[in-house]
Amino acid sequence: MVITKTPFRISFFGGGTDIEEFFYDNGGAVLSTTFDKYCYVNVRHLPRFFEYSTELSYSKIERVVRVDEVQHPAIRNAMKMLDMHEIRLTYEADLPARSGLGTSSSFAVGMLNAFYALKGKYVDKKKLADEAIYLERILCEESGGWQDQIASSFGGFNRINFNREGYEVCPVIISPERKNSLNNNLLMYFTGFTRFSSDIQKGNERIRKNKLYELREMLALVYEAEKILTSKNDNLDDFGRLLDYNWKLKKQTGNAISTNYIDDLYEKGISAGALGGKLLGAGGGGFLIFYVRPEKKDSVMKAMKDLLFVPFNFENEGTRVIYYTSETYMEK
Repeated sequence: MVITKTPFRISFFGGGTDIEEFFYDNGGAVLSTTFDKYCYVNVRHLPRFFEYSTELSYSKIERVVRVDEVQHPAIRNAMKMLDMHEIRLTYEADLPARSGLGTSSSFAVGMLNAFYALKGKYVDKKKLADEAIYLERILCEESGGWQDQIASSFGGFNRINFNREGYEVCPVIISPERKNSLNNNLLMYFTGFTRFSSDIQKGNERIRKNKLYELREMLALVYEAEKILTSKNDNLDDFGRLLDYNWKLKKQTGNAISTNYIDDLYEKGISAGALGGKLLGAGGGGFLIFYVRPEKKDSVMKAMKDLLFVPFNFENEGTRVIYYTSETYMEK
């Protein structure tokens, strides 16, 4: 039996520039971190006592005889890709799926990590990220970028660069005190909506092609935000102000990114004292995050009292196997 633990991510800047159609010609970069909310994938070989050969438990339960019968596209394609048979897979998570935190990609990474471990193989974080990108973008034909798979695999606070040759993960070096201050100044809320990121991406593709100025400007903000974090002299509050500018640019890159409800919530947070913020993920719903100075926290939390507050801390480890026992498995 194998259990993997894979973190979710917060993308601060650069979202949209990690899509291949953009970064192939323009370059791309994102500034993101993983945090202490996780998905867990439990995999073992299914004993041969049942009339079905594979059992899957996620938001629904599947029991099938052949891999081709699996309805979940990522599981079906991953099983085919790694030649997995006769398994029981269980998925659990600290936060809901389709909520803007890269949950589907965290699942893909954690599942591949578990499959390899069940085969008695160790694979490094880059291989897991690469294969999760291939699984979601090529085999499952889902629209979107590359950042989620990379972030959940590697973990930590990083700038991830994209170009024609692929990608590069560059850890952002922040003093512990400054990193703790940033963490303490961020407030996260669940808006109560979930959606498929791939659907949002598809809806915005046509618009995005005409928004090169906004995307290039958002790309430049990645480096400006990193400078604020790593500088000893820059005011950390400027990071919050950049988030506000970035969110205004982001909303211009697609009609499905925000809604009147989301806009009202965001303005309520800003009016209560937040310096900036954004909706996490491709848009349309999920989690709102605000940058708030300590003296304004009570005011913002009061304004957001009708939403679910989600406390969190940054994490650094990425996907990992947290439980492993070897199994004797003989293929038929």
